[in-house]
Order: sequence, then structure tokens, then C-alpha cells
Amino acid sequence: MSHQPMRGRAWPWMLVALLAIAGALLYGWNDFNRFSNAPLHVTTQGDSIDVGRGTSFRSIVGELNQRKLSTANPWYWRLLAEQMRVAGKLHAGEYALDIGITPRQLLANMATGKVLQRNFTIVDGWTFGELRQALAKTDKLGHDSASLDDATIMQKIGAPGEAPEGRFLPETYAYVRGDSDLDILRRAHGAMVKTLDALWSARASDLPLATPYDALILASIVEKETGRPDERAQIAGVFVRRLKSHMLLQTDTSVIYGMGASYAGNIRKSDLTTDTPYNTYTRPGLPPTPIALPGKPALQAALHPAAGDTLYFVARGDGGHVFSSTLEEHNRHVDCYQRKHCQ
Repeated sequence: MSHQPMRGRAWPWMLVALLAIAGALLYGWNDFNRFSNAPLHVTTQGDSIDVGRGTSFRSIVGELNQRKLSTANPWYWRLLAEQMRVAGKLHAGEYALDIGITPRQLLANMATGKVLQRNFTIVDGWTFGELRQALAKTDKLGHDSASLDDATIMQKIGAPGEAPEGRFLPETYAYVRGDSDLDILRRAHGAMVKTLDALWSARASDLPLATPYDALILASIVEKETGRPDERAQIAGVFVRRLKSHMLLQTDTSVIYGMGASYAGNIRKSDLTTDTPYNTYTRPGLPPTPIALPGKPALQAALHPAAGDTLYFVARGDGGHVFSSTLEEHNRHVDCYQRKHCQ
């Protein structure tokens, strides 16, 4: 009995089955490629995923699915990792989930350790106290200094015995999750040392400043007196000439700093006569420490003051100042701009 007809009838079904399998494989491959290069379901700018040390690949994919950032079959993620040859090579850290990021881009970032960087900006003219307050409110940053006093902080960053005021360069500093506020302070302190040393070595001649620290103190006063770039060197020139002439600096900004928490927004005549180490109306020379964190432009101005003969200035009320060479002229300007008795 021959079975040839049976084999003949089976062949079309085998062909259909093979075509179905090939079609399924082709569909699966196309669907995998679509998954690999299609954006994840990120809807919030600034979103991220934190991969802890020892976190398994399965857990990472599970979190993505749980947060509905991906709805793909976990096997697609495993196949993509194998295809990219990054399986078992993903680094711990926080990774940005930017709008439009694809699974392939995310795994590439994790494989190269391209962790999310955040920025913290130290603002020109902040006091050290204001810097500490800002650090305490900064997200994704370890707050190791929270319970430390100023002296201990300076010891921790490798500057024992230094007064902290003025010692940190106003700039923007990048940090990653896992960094601490002490890391930022250490870098900002080092940046100020480097910047101040470089500017000091290129300073103008014949300055009444004995040390770079004197320059730092003067720059902090300039910083607090004006925010206008065109006035910094002029104001520095006034203070330099007063120092050379052994005149009192008579700067309200230093008096206010010495008042501390008792300053309520207005400076009174009695405040100008109450002696503190920072009262430049009662004590000659520079105050004992900086009164703020001076930026590089203020440091430049202190070390390259404008030439001239002005010894006084008064605020105009619009952010600028009027400069005078004589006390008589200055008093007229005070009457005009402070007391509104213009002649």
C-alpha cells in the first residue's frame, strides 16, 4: 500500500506552517526593532531612574514597566541588552529620562555610566550662611554638613582654621546623585584659591593690600556695594584711595554684616556709632574677614581699581552711584539723592 498521496497532501500544510513561523519571526523582529528605537512613555521633563548598586537587570525593567514608562515584553529588553553586548555591564547611578529617549539610548547611557548631572549655582554676593541654606534645600544632594558648625565644615574640606566667609567662588557646579554638600564646598573653595592666586599674581602695582586675603575682603565689599559691572572698578578705586590716605572706609555694607540678625532692613545713625569689628565708621582699615562671597568680576576690580581722585559715593536710587572728590561735593549729593533736597 503506497503512502505517497498522504505526503503530497501534507506538504502544503508544512509550507503554510513554515510561512506562518517566518511571518511571526519577521513580525517579532520588526516589533523588536520598533521597541528598540521608539521613545519611552516619558511625559515629565526632568524625570529620572535611580539604579542602585547590585540592582538586577530584571528589577530595572520591572521598575520601567511599573512606572508605565515601557509596556514592552521584558524579553525585548533582555534581547536588546544582548544585542548591544551590555548585559551585566550596566552601572549604578541616576539616569535622565528625557522626553523622547529610546530603550537603546537608555541602555547605552547605563552601559557607559552617563549619569544625570545636576547644577548648583553659588550666587555672587551670598554670605556663607546663605550658601549653607541653599545647599540644605538642594535636591538629590547629600546634606553631610547639616549638623556641623562652620569650623568643622572648614576642617572637613581641608581648610582648618580658616574663616569660611568669602572663601567659596560663585560659579555653577555640576553634581550627581551620591555627591554631598561638602563635595561642592570643597570644589568651590579650591576654585576660589586657584582664582585668587592667579588674579593676585597679576594685580596692579602699589595697592594698599598686603595679602590675597586683604584682596578677598576688599572684593567682598565691592561686591555688596554695587551690582553694576561699570561701577565695580570705580568703587574699588574709592576704597583703595581711602586706605592709602588712612581714611575710614565708612561702608554701610560692612556695618550691616557686623549687625548680624539684629539688622532689620534699615541702618540707623546709632548703628553707625555702635562699635563692632565690622564697623568701618569706628575702626580703621579693612574689616577682619570678607562680608560676602565675591565673584570673579569683583575680585578683578579690587585688584585693578580705576584711577582717579574720587573719595566718596552715594546711591542714586536706581542701582547706580554718584562719585565725589570732596566732602563738600559729597554732602550736596547726599542732600539731593538721599534727602531729595536737590539744588
